[in-house]
Amino acid sequence: MITRRSFLAASAAAPFARAAEAPRFLGVTVMPEYIQSEGIDGVLRSLERVRATAVCTSPYVMEPASEDAGSREPPADAGAGGVRLLDRPLWGKRELYVRTAPSFTPDTRLYQGLRYQPVAPDALSRQSGAVVGDFVKAAKAAGLEVYLQFQAAIPPGYRVQFGGGAGDDEPRLPDGSVPARRVDKNGSLASEHIRAYSQALIADLCRAYPGIDGLRPDWPEYPPYLLDSLFLDFRAPARRAAERLGYSPEAMQRQALAAWKQLHGSLTNQHMELLLSEDGGRYGLASLLSQWPGFTDLCRFKAVLVDELLGGFRAALTKAGGAEKKLVPNAFPPPFTTVSGLDFQKVAVHSSAISVKLYTMHWPMMLRFYGDALLKANPGLSSQLLAAVLVRLMDIDERPLEAVESYSYPEPDVPHPVSPQSLDRKIRQARLATGSAVAVNALAHGYGPVEDFEARLRVAWQASGGRVWINRYGYLSDEKLERIRQVCGTSG
Repeated sequence: MITRRSFLAASAAAPFARAAEAPRFLGVTVMPEYIQSEGIDGVLRSLERVRATAVCTSPYVMEPASEDAGSREPPADAGAGGVRLLDRPLWGKRELYVRTAPSFTPDTRLYQGLRYQPVAPDALSRQSGAVVGDFVKAAKAAGLEVYLQFQAAIPPGYRVQFGGGAGDDEPRLPDGSVPARRVDKNGSLASEHIRAYSQALIADLCRAYPGIDGLRPDWPEYPPYLLDSLFLDFRAPARRAAERLGYSPEAMQRQALAAWKQLHGSLTNQHMELLLSEDGGRYGLASLLSQWPGFTDLCRFKAVLVDELLGGFRAALTKAGGAEKKLVPNAFPPPFTTVSGLDFQKVAVHSSAISVKLYTMHWPMMLRFYGDALLKANPGLSSQLLAAVLVRLMDIDERPLEAVESYSYPEPDVPHPVSPQSLDRKIRQARLATGSAVAVNALAHGYGPVEDFEARLRVAWQASGGRVWINRYGYLSDEKLERIRQVCGTSG
């Protein structure tokens, strides 16, 4: 169990950004299974209690299933998140196995000739699918903005655990291999097939749910959950895109492979000490990156792919639903976006707002994933020094825990090992990088102990100037709903 100083006490000293003049915004992500389980009126009462101004759901329905026929809810996150339990019981359980089906009947004409095709509705769709459309209408009648979330690069795109790229759309490492482990199932963002499918899905969702105010594409980047994820994507679609955009795919691949090899066998404690030096590690980091200009080109190249992907989404949304429909992509926070490919300034051109994920239970998981891989590949590397380096590079805390092994996916009653200052910095950095063109929302997460959740939410609310999405309803106990009302419900 992680033992650390009180986040709540530390948050009192956090250097918050100045509150913005923009109107108060509070959205809650409510996945369809809770609309099914608690009923439309039950969910709307919870949203009214916290004075929500928006709600987001997704275009599927769910039912309990056996372990061999379904997937775990809540998701296991590559095995690390198996400790998670729901705060709001779902069909009477805090963990269960489920299966899903689309909540609407796709217009197959929109997907004619495409590699990827929508999932056909089944008996579950026919039995329960109408609840999503009914919820959209009821939420609009209650005065809420209503959004649908879809997966940006995981056909069929309804839910994160299902689907993915096929054939040459499956990203590869610079040595040509498939990563041994992944949390996300994103296909190549360069794939013409994935882009065409996602744009058809956008048109289909606008047709099926014309009353929505907008769409939230999730993971419109290369999610950097594991060390290997930093070195994607080397398949034919990416090579073609690199050549079209003026990059050298051979140089990027050669130098990305050199960087990967150095991290997997040539790291020393001297490197760690340079990265921990009193200059903030800037010299050590610049020295490493200067050896691999092809790797920095890869980061820039991914940013162009994300820009093109979201530009296509914006065009498809405008064509199908009109310019007034909002596109609000979800994004990893800085500095993760440097390697995920999401350039806030580029993305702002296509977006109505950008939601920056403060999924703080993932950050110690990521540190452990990175740390375990580097320690295994570099015998003699100090776990204590490496933990300090990773905490600094990821910017998740003011001081590290004892060693890499001290980090893990927090259990439900364990505070998250992050600092209020780091959360504040991430939102302020995103706001500065985006400029004044569009608003930046803090996308807070409900998972964790009540006091820790409240403290993290308070930072998110203040740093964003009163613009927060909360993910997701299944982790929001009645006690947490009351804390949301206290933090976000009375201002603005």
